Amino acid sequence: GILDHDTVAVHNLQRQILHDTNTLGAPKVDSARVRIEALNPHVRIETWRTALTRDNARGIVSDYDVILDGTDSFATRYLVNDACVLEGKPYVHASVHRFEGQLSVFGAPHGPCYRCVHPAPPPAGSVPNCAEGGVLGVLPGLLGTMQATEALKLLLGIGAPMVGRLLVVDALGMRFQEVQVDRDDDCAWCGKRTERELLAD
Repeated sequence: GILDHDTVAVHNLQRQILHDTNTLGAPKVDSARVRIEALNPHVRIETWRTALTRDNARGIVSDYDVILDGTDSFATRYLVNDACVLEGKPYVHASVHRFEGQLSVFGAPHGPCYRCVHPAPPPAGSVPNCAEGGVLGVLPGLLGTMQATEALKLLLGIGAPMVGRLLVVDALGMRFQEVQVDRDDDCAWCGKRTERELLAD
């Protein structure tokens, strides 16, 4: 499943390799589907040309075994987290900013959720998105490859997924630092509160 409400723009092309100049202006989900089907016509692809909202998030998330989150919107990151926690779905989070990236698996059984690490979003406008702040073009590819690796490990039940671990990538220094992140029993979302209490907020 691929969800994106946006269309392909020229400034996407240095970091979003599913698209090219021939698909400028096309819905990103359609461009992505065509490229993936060209690689493997036996893959069944479901597309969602919509924004993820509080009304549709749980219904969409519930259909999949693992979610991959690569959004640059803080509101959407928290929405992905909340839907995955409520639906009991692990998700592989990756984010990039200029020359740095982060990777982890959230929402897995006994592991932390995104809100355990980042209890509240930063103030609006305090952190620029990719279009505003820029990003080293190869960095999303690096983090995306690692996301795919984590998704395969989760689906196949192999290896040691990044549950409870946050990988911080410094592309300029080519340094990788791993930070342990524990589940917070007092987390406002995945702690000891009930689903009814969460939905009432």
